Amino acid sequence: MNTGPAYKACVRLYVNAGVAKPSPKIGQALGPLGINMMQFCKEFNDRTGQYNPEVPMRVILSAYVDRSFKFIIKPPPTSWFVKKAAGLQKASDKPGQNIPGRVGIKYIYEIAKVKQEVDPDLRQHDIEGICRMIMGSVRSMGLQVVEDTLPPEPLKIEV
Repeated sequence: MNTGPAYKACVRLYVNAGVAKPSPKIGQALGPLGINMMQFCKEFNDRTGQYNPEVPMRVILSAYVDRSFKFIIKPPPTSWFVKKAAGLQKASDKPGQNIPGRVGIKYIYEIAKVKQEVDPDLRQHDIEGICRMIMGSVRSMGLQVVEDTLPPEPLKIEV
């Protein structure tokens, strides 16, 4: 009972949306599997063309023995959203000691709504649970979670 090509490997990549091109980073991941980089880049760009090119998308690629492949595109990691909301380039190098910034509850709620809408793994979770998960990420990045007293400034994150 053969259900398809034999499975070979699974690869995880971060690729900016809509602008994938054959590069050493992609080549090192796909080359040993015998996957055509141009074909991957074309399919990836077709599927992520509607997103902002600065958005790093997570890709989970399954390669098969016959050199075919399938891939799933997931949204950026929570840390990317949090850094954008806090206006930071990087998080604290010593969480708990250095506090480079803070993130308001309203931003966390907005991030949770985007994650729930775009991430297939989070679609079935309630928004409160996703907010708690994001708050844990914020704290582990060394940032403070603060209550907003003023309405948040519009966040320009195009996903």
